[in-house]
Amino acid sequence: MRFRPLLAVVLALCLTLVTACSGGAKAVDRSSITYDDIVNTGLANNCPTLPDSARGSIPLESGVRYQLREICLHPSEVFVKGEPANKRQEAQFVAGKILTRYTSSLDQVFGDLSVSGDKLTFKELGGIDFQPVTVLLPGGEEVPFTFSSKELIAEASGAAISTSTDFSGPYRAPSYRTSNFLDPKGRGLTTGYSSAVGLVPAGDEFAGETVKAYVDGTGTMNFSITKVDAETGEFAGVFTALQPSDTDMGTKAAVDVKITGELYGRLEKA
Repeated sequence: MRFRPLLAVVLALCLTLVTACSGGAKAVDRSSITYDDIVNTGLANNCPTLPDSARGSIPLESGVRYQLREICLHPSEVFVKGEPANKRQEAQFVAGKILTRYTSSLDQVFGDLSVSGDKLTFKELGGIDFQPVTVLLPGGEEVPFTFSSKELIAEASGAAISTSTDFSGPYRAPSYRTSNFLDPKGRGLTTGYSSAVGLVPAGDEFAGETVKAYVDGTGTMNFSITKVDAETGEFAGVFTALQPSDTDMGTKAAVDVKITGELYGRLEKA
């Protein structure tokens, strides 16, 4: 009995060392797991990763068609730009807590990669390329947005995929709500009412706060590749995206949302 406290301390130390050595990474070896292994576990929301020793480079030939496939973007932190305390201060990004548990990642995203001299251009074509996400701010406000990589056109310098490759470009952020969504007052775009029941719209002055519209936003995304496996064509790194939040179908002003997280993908010839 007297050895139990000592045993507990040893086990806790071992678990701490294992966690520290793993760097907190949650690698997903998709070739060796089944649906039953990952259902309701949250593992499907994690991206595969590469070891720190993957420091290679993949040269690309001009005129050859390439594709980036199996791109996975796993948000780890979300920041929302808040209102400044006074006019003399600039608006600051505030860290929020992701409330969306297991469906915040983009996965199986793919697109064409073209090489022209010392410039690479990636054009996103499809995949699971949007996810509705909600974050909770410290003051209790919930901010929804559609995390997306739709129609991303990102460019990078160089003629190879290496640990110094940085892609950057714009993408489309779809509306968080669809046209059939009804707000608490029964207002919608294709269904419901054009104004709250029992209230008469007060002219054009308040039309923007009442009449629903499908509003897309535009974001900017950056891929920073830090690991490359030249034999398998895999790469990994980090991403940063800046995009607008939900606008309740055009009836309220959007705020800037910054998303950062882990990146994974694979290069292959088309």
